[in-house]
Amino acid sequence: MLDFVEFSFLDVLDILLVAILLYYIYKLLKGTVAINIFIGIAFIFIIWKITQALKMEMLSGILGYLLSGGVIALIIVFQQEIRKFLLMIGTTNFSSKRNFLNQLKFLRTEISSEIDTDKILKACANMSKTKTGALIVIERTNSLDFLISNGDAMNAQVNEIILESIFFKNSPLHDGATIIRDNYVVATRVILPISDSTKIPARFGLRHRAAIGVSEKTDAVCLLVSEETGEISYIKDGEFSLFNTLEELNDKIKNDLM
Repeated sequence: MLDFVEFSFLDVLDILLVAILLYYIYKLLKGTVAINIFIGIAFIFIIWKITQALKMEMLSGILGYLLSGGVIALIIVFQQEIRKFLLMIGTTNFSSKRNFLNQLKFLRTEISSEIDTDKILKACANMSKTKTGALIVIERTNSLDFLISNGDAMNAQVNEIILESIFFKNSPLHDGATIIRDNYVVATRVILPISDSTKIPARFGLRHRAAIGVSEKTDAVCLLVSEETGEISYIKDGEFSLFNTLEELNDKIKNDLM
């Protein structure tokens, strides 16, 4: 007689929660160098479990010590990602159904596919021609409510005129950053955390440091127009993302918002 493994509701729930956790970790690390490290660790863990099942004591012991002794190293390697995760958990607002569902956006296949990046880039291109400084932050899975609260609330659908009028040099709203969520400008004059990284070239000012700072602490992406040169920059995960044309940049943003 074949003995079947008992499978309870708690086992199903356990597998489901682990699957959700792994998927969320993948979404958090997607597009970063850290994803390769995570895959390597997962591979080592699978081999360790196989060697344990096969009773290969020496190899399983070595891999076990390697995994258990590398916790501190992992914290250092994944410092930025851990900070993003804890920041998202710490800023979760469960007081309303809408805010709670915003925290579960990572379960959707496409997070912000409805954002009209064409209009955003057209506005950036127009501001680039006139050397109008601008800083646009596009929310992804991490809620930016903790930043929105220190700015001026707005609820305007994204279009070129709105964005250009916000950053017009005589506009009272041009200082600080503008945050976009689900194709709506939800806040202006937002004060962003400034990056203290020593790797940022001295020629970059506070606007660049602010864009790098918010992308280090959250998974938001930033579009920046330099007031001095008119150059358009795209910043993600605390780093400048290179591109050759606006069409290439548009494709890059759309892919990052998936």
